[in-house]
Amino acid sequence: MKLWAQMLWALLSGPGRRRGGIRGLAFSSWQSHPPLAELLSPTGLVSHWTRVFEKRGIPEARESSEYIVAHVLGAKTFQSLKPVLWTQPLTPQQLQCIQVLCSRRLQRVPVQYILGEWDFRGLSLKMLPPVFIPRPETEELVEWVLEEVAQRPNVVEAQGGPLILEVGCGSGAISLSLLSQLPQSQVIAVDKEEAAINLTYENAQRLRLQDRIQIIPFDVTSVGSWTHLLPWGPMDLIVSNPPYIFHHNMEQLAPEIRSYEDPVALDGGEEGMDIITHILTLAPQFLKDSGSIFLEVEPRHPELVSNWLQSHPDLCLNLVAVRRDFCGRPRFLHVQRSGP
Repeated sequence: MKLWAQMLWALLSGPGRRRGGIRGLAFSSWQSHPPLAELLSPTGLVSHWTRVFEKRGIPEARESSEYIVAHVLGAKTFQSLKPVLWTQPLTPQQLQCIQVLCSRRLQRVPVQYILGEWDFRGLSLKMLPPVFIPRPETEELVEWVLEEVAQRPNVVEAQGGPLILEVGCGSGAISLSLLSQLPQSQVIAVDKEEAAINLTYENAQRLRLQDRIQIIPFDVTSVGSWTHLLPWGPMDLIVSNPPYIFHHNMEQLAPEIRSYEDPVALDGGEEGMDIITHILTLAPQFLKDSGSIFLEVEPRHPELVSNWLQSHPDLCLNLVAVRRDFCGRPRFLHVQRSGP
C-alpha cells in the first residue's frame, strides 16, 4: 500500500494544488478521509467527487461523479460496472484522468461534452461543443413520431418508409433515431451551423446510417434558401426541436447551457416563436397532402401556435394534437396540412 500512497500524494501535491487552483480546491478535502484503499477505489472516488461537486454547487453532483468514473473505466454507467471493480484500486493514469475530467465539471462544462458522447434512445452519439445536447424530452418527440407512422399507413411510401425532413439537426439525434427505427425511411437533415452539419455526418457514419440521410446546410430564415430542398421531393413528415426559449429567459439558463451550448440553438426570439413560424410558413412548400409537422416547443406555445395558424389560413395547416412530456407539460405539437 506504500506505493499507492506515494502515487496518491504525487497527484495531490502537484502544481495545481500549490497554485491553489481548481485541483487544490478539489483535493483539499481528501485529508479528512484517511482510508487510502477506499480513496483509490471507484466507490471512494465517486463519494469524494460528489462531496466536492456539492460544495461547489454543481448540479447532479453524484450523477456527474458516477458518469465520469465509469467513463474512465470504460463503462457507460457506474451501475454497469462489475461489483468486484467498485472497490479495486485504480491506476495512477486512471486517477489522473478522473482528476482532469472532474476539474472540467467544476468549470460547469456539461457532462456530455466532458465524456464526448451521450446515449439517445439507445444510440451512442458523439457530442462536441457548442452543438446542442439532446434532452430526454426529445426522446418522447421521436416516440410520438414513430407511433404516428405506425398508425397511419398513408405516410409510408411505396419503398416502405416515409421521407422525413428534420429542421435543425444538431447532433443528428432525431434523424438517426428515426432512421434506426424505420429501416426503409429516408431523411433530409438540415442545419445552418457547420459544426452541427459535421457532427450529424460523423454520427451517421458511426451508426452506419449515412446511406439513408442527406445532410444539407440550410438556414430556414433565409429568403429563398428553401428552393434548394425542392429537388428532394415532397416530404411525408417534418420534425424539429427548434430554438424556442423566450429571449428574456435566456439569462436564466444554467451556466452549463449559457457558457457552452450554442445560443442560436436555444434563443427563439421575443416569444420563442421566430424559428417555429419560419418552419410553419415554409412547410406547405415541402409537405405532401395530409403531411405532418411534429415540433418540440415551450409549454406556452400550443396556444401561441394555434392562434398564429388561425391568423394564417392560407397555409392550410391545422394544429391537430398537443402532447405532454413526462413532467406533464404541454411540450409537443402535431400540425397537419389540410389542403393542396
